[in-house]
Amino acid sequence: MVYAVLLSGGRGNRMGKDIPKQFIKINNKPLLAYCIEKFTKIDEFKNIIISSPEDYLNKTKKLVEEYFPHENRIKVIIGGETRQDTLMNSLKYINKIKKNKKAIVINHDAARIFVSEDLIKNCIKYTKKYGASSPIIPSTDVIIKTNKNKVTEIPNRYDLFHVQTPQGFEINEYVDLYQKLSQKEINSVHEIIRVYYLKNKEIHLFKGEKSNFKITTPIDVKIAKAIIGE
Repeated sequence: MVYAVLLSGGRGNRMGKDIPKQFIKINNKPLLAYCIEKFTKIDEFKNIIISSPEDYLNKTKKLVEEYFPHENRIKVIIGGETRQDTLMNSLKYINKIKKNKKAIVINHDAARIFVSEDLIKNCIKYTKKYGASSPIIPSTDVIIKTNKNKVTEIPNRYDLFHVQTPQGFEINEYVDLYQKLSQKEINSVHEIIRVYYLKNKEIHLFKGEKSNFKITTPIDVKIAKAIIGE
């Protein structure tokens, strides 16, 4: 079984808006609806789990009812305090409904609304084959490490890559690895690759898409509007 998890539990404080960024509209359509639409086109998903800030739970449910009235696979749940908490809440929900069957999870940042169907399908394919997978794209900028405004290291940019979502994993293996982390290690986890890295487990890396950027700041919204055509 294959489940989708759309991480939409954050508040998007860097956006400077009075509502979470997933509800910002482009062409009178919320960002979250653009993302959900991509995943509903993939027939392989048993369910599509959408997290939500607790005080926006009803608003998220109404969004789903308005834009996807006949899509019974969508389930809306409460997110967590952090991105990782939100993911774990989603996995607990899946474990309750999957009836002890083996399953893989494809988790995605809901703010990456330009994810392609091909990228989602590739993530499913590679996760089935390797057990865990993630798209990456090469860094095109020089990256420096600093301390008190002094350059301390200049890594070779040809060895550096940006991590994207969707990322996939076998649910039982991921939960097992996560539960073996120390609290210090858990505090350092911001996405699934680090869990596999900390436990010396391999994860298959495949080519991502530059268009699959994460809408985080107001300038990202302007770029999204230009792409969509508002």
